[in-house]
Amino acid sequence: MTITFITGANKGLGRETARRLIECGHTVLVGARNREQGEETAAALGARHVPIDVTDDASVAAAAANVAAHEGRIDVLINNAGVHGPVGDPGDLTAAHAFAVLDVNVIGVVRTTSAFLPLLRRSDDPVIVNVSSGMGSLALTHDPDRPESHVVAPLYTSSKAALTMLTTQYAKGLEGIRVNAADPGYTATDLNGHSGPQTVTEGTDAIVALATEGPGAGTGRFVSRHGEIAWS
Repeated sequence: MTITFITGANKGLGRETARRLIECGHTVLVGARNREQGEETAAALGARHVPIDVTDDASVAAAAANVAAHEGRIDVLINNAGVHGPVGDPGDLTAAHAFAVLDVNVIGVVRTTSAFLPLLRRSDDPVIVNVSSGMGSLALTHDPDRPESHVVAPLYTSSKAALTMLTTQYAKGLEGIRVNAADPGYTATDLNGHSGPQTVTEGTDAIVALATEGPGAGTGRFVSRHGEIAWS
C-alpha cells in the first residue's frame, strides 16, 4: 500500500489530489493547518488528517512524529501548500510580504522535506512531488500567447521559480529519491478567485501522474498535464 502525505490538502488542488490518489489505492494523509477543515476533508475522503503548519518548525516536526508513530513511513510526499501574495505594482512590496510568501512556498518545502526524509527513506520507492507553477518559468512568462505572461505577481512567480530550482537540486542530491515538480496550469481555485479555465481535476493531472509513476521513472523534471515543459 502506497502511503502519501499531502500538505495543504484540505481544499483545492490538494484535496482533489487526495481524492484521486485514494481512488488509485493510496493511503492518504491529509496535511492541513486548519484542524476543522482537515478533519472534515479526511472524513469525507476516507483519509487521516495530520495537523501541519509548514511555516512552523515545531508543527512540522510534530507532523512527522505523528506519521512515524502511526504509519511508520511514507512513500510519496506532495509539497502542495502555497500562497499567492500581492499582485500588481512591485513598488508596493515590503519585506514582510516577501517573507510571508517565501516562508510557505519555498522555506515551507524545505522544512517539510527535511522533517519527512527519514520516513521517505523507509520506502522501497520514495517520491517527492513539489507543486510549482509555470508562473515561475522564464519561457512561459515571456510568451505573449501564454496566460502566464499577462500576470504581475512578483512574489508568487519568484517563489515558484525558486521551488523549481530547489526541486532540481534535491533531485541531484537525494540519492534514491525521485524528486519532480508539477505545473498544475491555470486552474480554478481559491488562490486565483476561481478564475482559471481548468477544473481542479485537470489541474491535478500532473501531480497525480508524478505520484503514481513506477520505479525507475525520471527525476529532476518539470511536468504539466501536457508533458515535460521548459523552465528557462
